Amino acid sequence: MMAMPEWLIVVSRAIMMLAALFLVTKWLGKKQISQLSFFEYVIGITIGSIGAEVITGLDRSFIHGVIGICAFVVLPIIGDKLSMKSKKLRDFLEGKGTVLIQNGNVIENSLKKERYTVDELMELLRKKDVFQLSDVEFAILEPTGDLNILLKKEKQPLTAEDLNITVPYMKEPCTIIMDGVVMGQALNSIGKNEEWVKGELAKQSRVMQDVFIGQVDSAGQLTVDLYDHVIQHPTAAKDQILTALLNRCQADLELFSLASQAEEGMLLYQKNSEKLKKVQHDLKSLNQ
Repeated sequence: MMAMPEWLIVVSRAIMMLAALFLVTKWLGKKQISQLSFFEYVIGITIGSIGAEVITGLDRSFIHGVIGICAFVVLPIIGDKLSMKSKKLRDFLEGKGTVLIQNGNVIENSLKKERYTVDELMELLRKKDVFQLSDVEFAILEPTGDLNILLKKEKQPLTAEDLNITVPYMKEPCTIIMDGVVMGQALNSIGKNEEWVKGELAKQSRVMQDVFIGQVDSAGQLTVDLYDHVIQHPTAAKDQILTALLNRCQADLELFSLASQAEEGMLLYQKNSEKLKKVQHDLKSLNQ
């Protein structure tokens, strides 16, 4: 039997190792990806080294490499479990925050301990949109390397609470259109239907196919982001806009007929709804 070329073995090992590393990373969870402690940083480097050695070291056992990686993956999980029960162990494994500015004064010993220069401290402050050192009341360097600051009271931005102003309740916007397609479940969650969407788009002289992303805010307003080619050619086809308006009117007439208490009114709404249906059908025939 013909032996597999070495380059093909390396490629196949790389693919299998990538899959293995992806699975163990998913197992570790998002915390280990977003906020690496010293311990987890060392673990990550070691796992990467093992993976690279297994891929290129053809005389190494692939299974042994995977077992070694799994062993290193288990360590931070055990460390997390134990650190939840012990503050001292948590501080040892994850580190503690270092106060760099307190009562508006830079603590020089803390800068030396963390091996930070004044230039590096100012760089971290600028990342927080702070350019004047005297504006800072308190700053702490977190174990992850992030600098969190508290501005002096007189430098903090005003809030509605400071001005005794009552603001309306705000909630996250709901995305109801994506890639020109209505998200039915999202639309139902806010108590709207597709006819409402078409009507709102018609007010903006748009049709569904123009919209890349559409969102409804807490006030019930529909805002849209259009496809690039639509932005370059802002005038939507008149027949499409007219069709959308007719659809909305026809749907409203059907709702009115269902809600009508008088039989005469119900018949009138139904009659006009049928007329609009015929107009839509005739327009569709003309456009074909």
